[in-house]
Amino acid sequence: MTNIKVVVPLFINRESRRYLRYGGEDYNELDKKLLFSQFLMLLLFQLLIGIVIWILSKLFITIGDRYFIIRMVGIALIIVNTRYMLYYILQATNRIKEYAQATIIDRVIYIIIITILVTIGIREYKLMIIADLIGKLISLIYASYLCKDIVINRFSDFQLNLNETTKNISAGIKLMFANIASILIIGIVKFGIERTWDVSTFGKISLTLSVSNMTMVFINAVGIIMFPILRRTNQEKRINIYTNMRDFLMMILLGLLMLYYPIKSFVSAWLPQYADSLKYMALLFPIFIYEGKMALLINPYLKTLRKEQMMLKVNIITMILSLFLTLVTTLVFRSLDFTILNIVVLLSLRSFVAEYYLANELKIAVVKDIILELSLTLIFILSGWFINSWLTTLIFTGSYLCYLIIKRKDIINTIGNIKTLIKA
Repeated sequence: MTNIKVVVPLFINRESRRYLRYGGEDYNELDKKLLFSQFLMLLLFQLLIGIVIWILSKLFITIGDRYFIIRMVGIALIIVNTRYMLYYILQATNRIKEYAQATIIDRVIYIIIITILVTIGIREYKLMIIADLIGKLISLIYASYLCKDIVINRFSDFQLNLNETTKNISAGIKLMFANIASILIIGIVKFGIERTWDVSTFGKISLTLSVSNMTMVFINAVGIIMFPILRRTNQEKRINIYTNMRDFLMMILLGLLMLYYPIKSFVSAWLPQYADSLKYMALLFPIFIYEGKMALLINPYLKTLRKEQMMLKVNIITMILSLFLTLVTTLVFRSLDFTILNIVVLLSLRSFVAEYYLANELKIAVVKDIILELSLTLIFILSGWFINSWLTTLIFTGSYLCYLIIKRKDIINTIGNIKTLIKA
């Protein structure tokens, strides 16, 4: 099941091109016949890839488990990639409620089937993979129902529109590679840890990363609605939205760092065998600040301004730097501490460069705020790493209060603007 989730996203990102082109449009105003043709072409292309994967697996793979998994990947990419076209259409046209329903159905069906299997004593991984595919298939059927005027049309309406396909590819290919490079920034570091140290160490670090990434689930959920809203907003309002959202978001995200030691204490008591590795939470916990800012603010704005090439450049440069630093810290110094520190350094650097570029595009000043945020992050890391007690929380809370005092005028204005927006 893990292998399916690793391989399929490389194909999924291709569909984000439609998300860029149609973001902010009204669903009823879309050219349904054109999208029907594109949907059918996508489905046939995915079927072709799936068949090729099945044939190649039959010819070149002899290990039974690997043979099964690769064939399931072939099925998964047909279901998932076809479904993601409909998902992106729902997101782009701001049908967020329907998109959420389709997404939830997938996981609910999967959980129900897995619960039944575990209850009756079945632990076969193949059935769990099939359960995952069933959930995805049902969510595809539901998404097709939500977009039935796109999915169901007369075949006489089909047009082999290569010009539209070319436009979609041109719009989305930079974003696809930008997303892949973004994944590899942390992926390269994790690969270096896996190759240099034992599997146990890698597992413990992955747990610590998972704790830090929990916040990203909620941030990404909010980030989905930002792009279509921004596409419908004029330039002046975008600037006001950015400054207000930035102040409010950073106030919340930086405040969440105060939860570090309570969370660490709870996880240490719950999983004492991982207690020694949780010291790295002091290094990894702040990553949600920079990942959150990228997901909720910077990326949606760059997409709205159609600056995918800039996203690609920033992510590729950061990925190359990740490779260099990982080689130095794993092969030259063989230091696990510095290798893990690479992650927060790389993500903060990427966030700074991307936001500095975006600020110049929007003609706003953010350097002072970035310095304040980096200072708070540094205080958190140093106190969490060297003190490692409840005193860490007190030190950071005091620093956070100083931050709020410095930013008090901006925060008061932001809260006032948000209240006005809610009333309106």
